[in-house]
Amino acid sequence: MKSVQSLRIISALVMGLGATGAHAAGFQLLEQNASGLGNAYAGSAAVAENASTIYYNPAGMTKLEGINISGGFNVIKASFKFDNDGSAGPGGLPLGTNNGGDGGSTGVAPNLYASWQINPRWFAGLGIGAPFGLMTEYGDDWIGRYHSRKFEIQSININPSIAYKVSDRLSIGAGLNWTYLDAEYRRAVPMAVTTPMGPMIFPDAAAQANLRGDGWGWNVGLLYDITPDTRIGLSYRSTTKIDADGHTKLTDTPAALGLPGRVDASTSVKLPDTAILSLSHNLNEKWQLLADVSWTGWSSLKTLDIDNGPLGEDSLKLKFRDTWRVALGANYRMNPKWTLKAGVAWDQTPIRNENYRLTSLPDNDRIWASIGARYNFSEHGAIDIGYAHLFVKNTDINNTTDAAKGTVRGKYDSDADIFGVQVSYRF
Repeated sequence: MKSVQSLRIISALVMGLGATGAHAAGFQLLEQNASGLGNAYAGSAAVAENASTIYYNPAGMTKLEGINISGGFNVIKASFKFDNDGSAGPGGLPLGTNNGGDGGSTGVAPNLYASWQINPRWFAGLGIGAPFGLMTEYGDDWIGRYHSRKFEIQSININPSIAYKVSDRLSIGAGLNWTYLDAEYRRAVPMAVTTPMGPMIFPDAAAQANLRGDGWGWNVGLLYDITPDTRIGLSYRSTTKIDADGHTKLTDTPAALGLPGRVDASTSVKLPDTAILSLSHNLNEKWQLLADVSWTGWSSLKTLDIDNGPLGEDSLKLKFRDTWRVALGANYRMNPKWTLKAGVAWDQTPIRNENYRLTSLPDNDRIWASIGARYNFSEHGAIDIGYAHLFVKNTDINNTTDAAKGTVRGKYDSDADIFGVQVSYRF
């Protein structure tokens, strides 16, 4: 007897490497502070309004006198509702009619930053956040169970940085990034053998993969005051190669097949680089205008090669494309205590088309609509709150990339809501 299919357990896991609840395009978490949420992160590399500039543009630390602390969180509630339209099981296996419920989840993305003015020209800082993440979970017997039942990623990034004030108008900055990822992926595995009497079908087995890994990257930034009221910021974050290892557990397998219950697993993946060009302009004493164009090099993830030990190597074609994001925002200073914020953004998905869309990452282009406010509770302290709703384009899926998992064909109805709070203080 022999297994009708080889197991491909890790593939979709590495697709979503990154903390729970991603909602920039792909599996990237743009929400590295909550103070920029109200502007849809327009002007992120130029505003330098608190120590979280360490992530978006380390050169912005030169705009922060003394010692600055900033910390907060974003609560991200995503919804992914699938509607089947002709999905097919591997080898013609029946899939049933369960659409899986809402595959989305609610996650929290925390952040913490500190900057220190060493002298009039040199500044140092440390940022801690979670720049990548995703979680989806469906019912165990849903139509796409051979592709994914549950997919969860948690990440942490530690980013020590320095900045130098070249002149009153020009500043530069740089940092190192250590990124750690912890991932769990579950799916069903069809079990069947060939016999002289024909195929013999057993109940599904359950596969669970757990991988952990880390890697190093770097980031640089430049900040330039064109005039006292107009500032541009340019920043770049490098790719990060993650070498992940762990194990895959296989349960509920027929004893007659003799399959191992646990095997070692490993893979390497290159997380994308990003570049941001931002503009801020003080129109007058009341109004500040913000703009942002960013690029993400998702094409670094074209294929994934996974070593599953005795279960063999698996190769997955992703064909991710590089993406763009454009954001516009405005701040209105009501009085010395209160500032109101608003912003919109267009965020492009790295997924080329419906044939490469995953049940674990049913991503698509989205529009951000954001509002927020900043309250200066003292001369040195402020609290920001923000809210954004993400309108996601109608999402078709027709994933036929792995015959061993069958075809998932249908539509997703998706959206997301984000609420954040940030507290900042200067000593």
